[in-house]
Amino acid sequence: MKALRRWSRILHRDIGFFFIGTTLVYALSGMALNHIGDWSPSYTVSKSSFTTQIPLQKGDNTEDNVKQLAAEIAPKLAMKKYYYPEDDQLKIFLQGGSSILVNTESGEGTFELLQKRLLFYQVNYLHYNPSVWWTWFSDIFAIALIILAVTSFFMVKGKKGMAGTGGIYTQRPDINRLDIDKSSDSLQG
Repeated sequence: MKALRRWSRILHRDIGFFFIGTTLVYALSGMALNHIGDWSPSYTVSKSSFTTQIPLQKGDNTEDNVKQLAAEIAPKLAMKKYYYPEDDQLKIFLQGGSSILVNTESGEGTFELLQKRLLFYQVNYLHYNPSVWWTWFSDIFAIALIILAVTSFFMVKGKKGMAGTGGIYTQRPDINRLDIDKSSDSLQG
């Protein structure tokens, strides 16, 4: 039993150190994804209004005028494509998911800028399982978590180990830990 306890501690410690980054990735992205209805965990969205004098009605110079507007409003973002959802509305799609929506008659419009959130975008991307190698890595991580759980049973000896309080925790989850600690303190006198 002494060798089992020793190897349990070694495995628990080394696996824990090796997978601490992965645990943080899944914890952060899991919390972010749990609140996806409250905020976008991957992107920030900022909107700004503008007015333009560029003629944007359908016609001969439409594409040049649309490119000119996109260059003025978002000079760092490349224009992808555009279309007219209504007769008096123009929507321009920009690089990275940003967009411009403008009323072609009044010239009033809105620029919506999407930017990746620092750190959250990357950890959410990993949480969505982006490739085959990540699937294998996630499976290995899941096995490591099982090993961590099993080895924790054998790490502590005596009255707080599996033969004592620890065994009660695993067999009776409805028992309150504080009640167990109080009862074991009262037994000691």
